[in-house]
Amino acid sequence: MPQNESPQNEGFEDALGAILHRTGDGFAADDRRELVEGGLRRGRRRLVRRRLAVGGGVLALAAVAVGGVYGGSLVSHSGGTSSVAGPPRPTPSVDPVPGKQRPGEAKILVADIAAALKSNLPEGKWEIDGLDGFGQSLVGVYDDGRGRSGVSVGLFRAGTGEAGQDQVVCPDKVFVPYDDCTEETVPGGGRLMILQGYVYPDKREETKAWRAVLLTRDGFLVDVSEYNAAAEKGAPVSRGNPPFTPAQLKALVTADDWGLLTAQLPANVDASGDGGQGDGGQGGTGGIDRQDEPRRHVEPVSGSVQSTLRSLLPEGLEVAGKGGDGEYAYLVVDDGEGRSLVQINVQQDMANVGDDLFGGGDVTTLPDGRRVKLTQQPGEKGGAGVVWWTADTMTPEGFRVVVSAFNAGTQHEAATRAEPALTMDQLKSIALSPKWQQLPMK
Repeated sequence: MPQNESPQNEGFEDALGAILHRTGDGFAADDRRELVEGGLRRGRRRLVRRRLAVGGGVLALAAVAVGGVYGGSLVSHSGGTSSVAGPPRPTPSVDPVPGKQRPGEAKILVADIAAALKSNLPEGKWEIDGLDGFGQSLVGVYDDGRGRSGVSVGLFRAGTGEAGQDQVVCPDKVFVPYDDCTEETVPGGGRLMILQGYVYPDKREETKAWRAVLLTRDGFLVDVSEYNAAAEKGAPVSRGNPPFTPAQLKALVTADDWGLLTAQLPANVDASGDGGQGDGGQGGTGGIDRQDEPRRHVEPVSGSVQSTLRSLLPEGLEVAGKGGDGEYAYLVVDDGEGRSLVQINVQQDMANVGDDLFGGGDVTTLPDGRRVKLTQQPGEKGGAGVVWWTADTMTPEGFRVVVSAFNAGTQHEAATRAEPALTMDQLKSIALSPKWQQLPMK
């Protein structure tokens, strides 16, 4: 997970996930509905942190989960805190608390969500809480006689921009281990992703988490998760696999019934949750105050970080894998002694967190004012014997370059070699290269 998470990240989390931030306010601790909404909220926040984290751990991008399975979200690229203004803002709706709806909030009958769920799945016994309430998600337990299974459904307005598209792209296996994942365009122009993964991807002997998410052509998300246990966490595995096959999940999320429900999601709700609406609604301005909008984010031209990293590698390293975009890139290299994951983030405007990042440890200050921090620590994603070496640098103006290397091709698999393929001196040399400040920006 990230070593540091700037408060600036929270601003984009609010814009991306306002529908999720109010959940749990009116539920008892043992309410299963609270659990799924909490999981949805955590998943969106993990998604944003995965993309916007500022610490060296951003180079160890985590599997994220909606109700345990948001690992389906693509690891596309990862930026710094200044990425708050990066992706187009989705049009958020507000996730209501039963009995506490505010102007502009979704008021979909949970019973209607349950009816759509049941009518598009095989017969079985269901336990669903809050059927007399309102909202845009539900959690239940399904039993077909072969073992109880937790099932959750969420309906969201994500928009058609990058924020929505990210939800329907399979994750990079360098970061998120899973058994299978497919993407396709469905009739009507929607995008569908089906992921067969795990609640804890580094502990595959535990609960399986399968997820299907449809992004419709007009920007609505239908998100369904199922487990081979009665709940995402805290319940023993009750069956070999979740009950519904990928084909059944596809039929479920693409069913016509959801269109009638997503049409009830409100549009143009202020992301702050204060009820501001456009198009004649209450609250006047209809969204985020222009004066409060973050400035436009500037980041390297696509592919430039990866190509520059490759140009700075020592001789004798074969590139066996690559990925990333924008401010983030990774290479999997091999010198004949085993694969090694190398990752980099190039971030601007980081001076406000400089003292946090360089406030302790092996830190030196160069004559030009740049700070350099060298770290050697165990890996954090469960791979046996994995070590994580990092060179973190920042100019007085806040231009940061952080490079990490591991002694394995991924963090969640066992070490393939005793040490990373790059030495600490080589990592430091790469991070301090003047090429990073010469990158073309967009």
